[in-house]
Amino acid sequence: MINKKTCAAALVAFAFSMPAVAEEPMNDLEIAHTAYTAGQIDIRYAHLALALSQNEDVRAFAATMVRDHTAVNDAAGALITELNVTPQDNGLSQALVKGAGEKVEELTGLRGKAFDCAYATNELGYHQVVNQTVEGKFIPNTTVEPLKELLTDALATFKQHEKHAENMVSSLKCS
Repeated sequence: MINKKTCAAALVAFAFSMPAVAEEPMNDLEIAHTAYTAGQIDIRYAHLALALSQNEDVRAFAATMVRDHTAVNDAAGALITELNVTPQDNGLSQALVKGAGEKVEELTGLRGKAFDCAYATNELGYHQVVNQTVEGKFIPNTTVEPLKELLTDALATFKQHEKHAENMVSSLKCS
């Protein structure tokens, strides 16, 4: 069974580390890199859920994450090619990758409802923090209009993901 205090502590630590790393304004190339990295991480979580979960709702959500985040990252890749630029790695991207490695290690050791609840709870927290960052920091600080449009469109989808994850946590009775 998942430990509610451990999950809450992990989410709080993640939520506070992300904005702290992103306090300095990021340029468009850093924003693009970070947004792409966040999408890749969620795809990684989703593949893990598809491999480990037997719950149809969790598996359907994970398949949606793979589909939607792949589509956004493909659009980002096309934009990068069109603009002939190279995204820039940065502290926030690096913090996301480090945190994701730790989260994958934790999730890999779980099975059954414990996995499903940990995955769903992580997805809810992840989307809350990412959505807040995209809306409050990335979009306002983006100067390249096509990137701003991509982030704005993606945010609408990611807000749906957040609501879906919230419903999943509730329906799984994760407490």
